[in-house]
Amino acid sequence: GGGGGGGGGVRARAFSNKPVDSVYGGPRPASERVTLLKLAGKYARGERISVVTAYDYPSAVHVDLAGIDICLVGDSAAMVVHGHDTTLPITLDEMLTHCRAVARGASRPLLVGDLPFGTYERSASQAVETGIRMLKEGGMDAVKLEGGGPARVAAARAMVDAGIAVMGHVGLTPQAISVLGGFRPQGRNIEEAQQVIEHALALEKAGCFSVVLECVPRAVAAAVTAALKIPTIGIGAGDATSGQVLVYHDLLGFMQHPHHAKVTPKFSKQYAQVGNIITGALQQFRAEVESGEFPSAKFSPYRIKTQDAVDLAESLRRRGMLEAAEAVEQAMAAEVAEVEAAAKAASDGGGKA
Repeated sequence: GGGGGGGGGVRARAFSNKPVDSVYGGPRPASERVTLLKLAGKYARGERISVVTAYDYPSAVHVDLAGIDICLVGDSAAMVVHGHDTTLPITLDEMLTHCRAVARGASRPLLVGDLPFGTYERSASQAVETGIRMLKEGGMDAVKLEGGGPARVAAARAMVDAGIAVMGHVGLTPQAISVLGGFRPQGRNIEEAQQVIEHALALEKAGCFSVVLECVPRAVAAAVTAALKIPTIGIGAGDATSGQVLVYHDLLGFMQHPHHAKVTPKFSKQYAQVGNIITGALQQFRAEVESGEFPSAKFSPYRIKTQDAVDLAESLRRRGMLEAAEAVEQAMAAEVAEVEAAAKAASDGGGKA
């Protein structure tokens, strides 16, 4: 029992499945954690739930600072971080690395980790083992699994029984691209629509605390949301869901590469053009390096004492390193000139005042 160590390098944090008023004393988190109880409260009050993906420490920090409710460590990392064309190649070990980094950066949102392809399909016991690793080694509060067929429902139920909070995911399930024949919307005919609804109901019955609805018509998402008593999180599913999720890189307009522009989904609104800012800054850096403008004196803060510089130049001369000695003297002369110029500018400015 007791306090428990922050294993695997994950910063100690108040997990959502711990009671708010813990029976153990000790320091409380700096900010209020989003827990399953708080999410249920928002849902009951009809307040919409915000979800954004994150894959590393800096993106997690931004998601945290923005006050997002749920931070999803998505297997979409395979595409937007690792450069794959699908989510299938990413491994559990790679996902755990992303999870640990996010857990260090986001202490306030509920953290949900995607179970990657190949780590839960074989059996319910395999799903439980993977889910346990996501919580223990990844620092996640909950996991997400795709699909709502009997095997997936059994896996979800087994994880919930094992004490692992589970988020479901129906509609377009990207890990099933092999069967679906590509990234195509689901629920656009009566049979598919009924299947989406049945899968969502089955996941709720299995104990899932929420269900993601991806790429389904608004009417179908509205039907699922009305039928369920748990929050639905839409992505390309219209505005009738309990909340919305977008991929970090997509909503920020991160990627300028033609390949990425081609696969950015049409349902993803871009709230910024961060990629243009990044490319522009990098181009400016390259130009200033080539011109010699960077680094200026302002960005060259470290100094050697004048006498030490004189002694160094003399030492280099004795060793026959004449060019190196001259380089020391030229650098010191340039520093003196810069200091004198700065002093003159300051005195001229003072005189004008």
